[in-house]
Amino acid sequence: MPDNDGWPADRIDTESAHSARIYDYILGGKDYYPADKEAGDAMVREWPAMPVHMRANRDWMNRAVRWLAESAGIRQFLDIGTGIPTSPNLHEIAQSVAPESRVVYVDNDPIVLTLSQGLLASAPEGRTAYIEADFQHPEAVLGSAEFLETLDLDKPVALTVIAIVHFVLDEDDAVGIVRRLLDPLPAGSYLAMTIGTAEFAPDEVGRVAREYAARGMPMRLRTIGEAEEFFDGLELVEPGIVQVHKWLPDGTGEEGVRDEDVAMYGAIARKG
Repeated sequence: MPDNDGWPADRIDTESAHSARIYDYILGGKDYYPADKEAGDAMVREWPAMPVHMRANRDWMNRAVRWLAESAGIRQFLDIGTGIPTSPNLHEIAQSVAPESRVVYVDNDPIVLTLSQGLLASAPEGRTAYIEADFQHPEAVLGSAEFLETLDLDKPVALTVIAIVHFVLDEDDAVGIVRRLLDPLPAGSYLAMTIGTAEFAPDEVGRVAREYAARGMPMRLRTIGEAEEFFDGLELVEPGIVQVHKWLPDGTGEEGVRDEDVAMYGAIARKG
């Protein structure tokens, strides 16, 4: 668990579970509190495949960012809902391909801010920045000095929205939020997303969703048709919208993963 020495402890709710810290705990991290451990243990009891699912999502991020840097030639990234730093972080993957890559991270959790030094250790040729903001208010992101000074909007940007929209309910319009973030980005930019679903293990994932909701984190899990709405008007990259472990597998970490053990769609699409 984290050392609070020097941290803005008054801003970190250590008594309530938090989705980023639950994720960190289940993946074997160390930046969590007892409430997060209790929640994670309860969720794994309901769905023992949850660690497999979370690792598959993390592996997808690694492959997707590498594809964007290598195959699409992207050198700028806007990462929404960054979460607790876990190496390799997005900028480490991008800069391993192109050291000049620039990354802007966005999260609204104070614990991510306190740990953000690992997100800001850019290669000297590139640059990283961190914005503390709620992605449900895109203007706070797009109007920030960090965004405007780090990214060049005359060149393509990859908008990455990974494992977050399932915490946005219908009344908050997740599709509209993502579109408002994408709209200012130039043609040739990309949207890379993972989207929570209960279509492959409805009973088990439904129980996990109830555990989240009981801790003040209601979820909106989406069908394939609802996932498609995020990509309307964009050109999907093959293989389209598929479970994350089926998206351009590279032979590392996917062996033996069953469809019913993964509750996340993943896709990348290009803005024309």
